Amino acid sequence: MTDFTPALDELRRYAPTVVEPDDFDGFWRDTLTEAAARPALVDVRPEPTDLRLLDSWDVTYAGFAGDPVRAWYTRPAGVLDPLPTVVEYAGYGRGRGLPHERLTWPVAGYAHLLMDNRGQAGQYGAGDTTDPHGAPGGPWPATWGILDPHDYHYRRLITDAVRAVDAVRALPGVDAGRVAVVGNSQGGGLALAVAGLVDDLAAVLTTAPFLCDVQRAVSLTDASPYGEIARYLSVHREAEEAVRRTLSYVDGVSFARRATAPAHFGVGLRDTVCPPSTGFAAYNQYGAATGRPTPPEREMHVYPFNGHEGGEAVHVRRQLRWLASILDATVTASPH
Repeated sequence: MTDFTPALDELRRYAPTVVEPDDFDGFWRDTLTEAAARPALVDVRPEPTDLRLLDSWDVTYAGFAGDPVRAWYTRPAGVLDPLPTVVEYAGYGRGRGLPHERLTWPVAGYAHLLMDNRGQAGQYGAGDTTDPHGAPGGPWPATWGILDPHDYHYRRLITDAVRAVDAVRALPGVDAGRVAVVGNSQGGGLALAVAGLVDDLAAVLTTAPFLCDVQRAVSLTDASPYGEIARYLSVHREAEEAVRRTLSYVDGVSFARRATAPAHFGVGLRDTVCPPSTGFAAYNQYGAATGRPTPPEREMHVYPFNGHEGGEAVHVRRQLRWLASILDATVTASPH
């Protein structure tokens, strides 16, 4: 199967066996139990903006090891009722930026929490959350601490992403039973990880997800971030076994197999950053390890002539309509 001009019928059948360590579930259970021992919210303060139709707050919450993680919380101005809420994760090398940079979800009527990426800001966007944990590895975020799963940057970032859900549920004006997670690229990978680790989400929306079928992805593309892992191994040739072991704890396919929430996927078939087959690997096995007779509701949107940008505004419109239908169904099914 070729990867950047794939046949859709092959992609729709692509379900690789992704190696999972025997202690995968225990590793994440212990990690998240330690993080949950602290109250989620650290500080919440109003953030002045020039947006008259929205209110914003500067949020700090306790992420991995209790480290302070920054986020923006934004919602329609003057609305006091609890709202369905979207937790959004940013792409690789980006931070939370300024509160007016991502307005789609609050303008659509949702409460919205945008998580900062610890230590990553400065490549493509601004942020102000540090990653104080050092360990042997390469110079890029994808390789920080990559020789041991306990030290790996993505152990910390995934924990931060789970804790973002805990934090938003502690904020005023949030309907805790209707929380969705959304992200593109690295953000899509984080959304999938959270979907596999939090079992009561209302929905997950993931586009061009990073970290899926990750060990194969490293062999497929030289584009960053996967290319950064390959470049690290081109110098540290003796580290391959340790790196592969570490990556086995953060593969999005493993998280997707454990997910239970309805899911909305999108891929571009010419994506050389996150090859489309890797997104299909997660989609085709989504919910497979839950023990349910049928997988959770899910749908995939394919953009044959697009790369990592995917469907852009067309896809966002599909996301908005899909999420509204899912949340409306949740309300209808709820007892009164």
